[in-house]
Amino acid sequence: MKIEVRESTMVRPAEETPRIRLWNSNVDLVVPNFHTPSVYFYRPNGAANFFDPAVMKEALSKALVPFYPMGGRLKRDEDGRIEIDCQGQGVLFVEAESDGVVDDYGDFAPTLELRQLIPAVDYSQGIESYPLLVLQVTYFKCGGVSLGVGMQHHAADGASGLHFINTWSDMARGLDLTIPPFIDRTLLLARDPPQPAFEHIEYQPAPPMKTAPTTTNDQQVPETAVSIFKLTRDQLNALKAKSKEAGNTISYSSYEMLSGHVWRCVCKIHDALAKMDDDYLKSALDYLELQPDLKALVRGAHTFACPNLGITSWARLPIHDADFGWGRPIFMGPGGIAYEGLSFVLPSPTNDGSLSIAISLQAEHMKLFSGFLYDI
Repeated sequence: MKIEVRESTMVRPAEETPRIRLWNSNVDLVVPNFHTPSVYFYRPNGAANFFDPAVMKEALSKALVPFYPMGGRLKRDEDGRIEIDCQGQGVLFVEAESDGVVDDYGDFAPTLELRQLIPAVDYSQGIESYPLLVLQVTYFKCGGVSLGVGMQHHAADGASGLHFINTWSDMARGLDLTIPPFIDRTLLLARDPPQPAFEHIEYQPAPPMKTAPTTTNDQQVPETAVSIFKLTRDQLNALKAKSKEAGNTISYSSYEMLSGHVWRCVCKIHDALAKMDDDYLKSALDYLELQPDLKALVRGAHTFACPNLGITSWARLPIHDADFGWGRPIFMGPGGIAYEGLSFVLPSPTNDGSLSIAISLQAEHMKLFSGFLYDI
């Protein structure tokens, strides 16, 4: 499939915005320094101005006024700590055309082909050189459209990132801002003095394996595969019914059930999720404040590689609410999975109660996993 860029524009805020340097909290700094990729797909609705780039860019410019840090750049302070330099520099908006059709992407598994729908970021010139948000609208010959989003991890993630995208889509429909973003991150300052009250195993290295894997200098890195699997409401209910066997009285969410089915460790997952409350977050901020080098805690390939596994839930996020005036997306999901062993749980675009899991595993392991997953 050939994708050709038609035009690239740096879209800046529609009005003057505060010129400040925004402090980042400790939890903002222990994330990988790259742009999180995601992709939306839309079917044509017959409108003559379907995904008109002028409408998209005007609304984007308006959204960047209240969400002005999104149009900034990363910078280091005098101590080398990363902050966001808010000078209204803007975000990248790319218009592209494809000779393919939306259905060419099948089940929308986050393969390398999907990455072509998101602008590539050149990190070689340093953190001050690139936009925090890169966007690409790709027009397919079937009339459908994709919206590729690359959002820098320090700028926003999860709910805050979707807050921006969904506000942008609202403004494209002529709506006003309903919930303003909360900009000041000093709310997440550690206490003085720090008082961590938990172990915070999420920031500690994985325990050593009982039998260390044998490696040789000429051993090749195992081939990885990326797939997406759907479990219906009935299949998830079957898993929940299994959890009630042997007199168990704990109720698990659909996400816990699917994670537990993947991880085969439901009870530990439930206990871990249950303690993620306000006290735990405050303890985490204090724990990080006491660490000598936050860079050493940044998650990467070493965090998730076999035999480890990372499961990120998007199950309760409003990932299908980005209606720019031409209908809701038929799919939204990761535009790539950076590391082997990382996975994402996705809600249904039709609210049918199903969940999907997009996952990257060693190719040989994926063959086994696909069989185990549906053995309910």
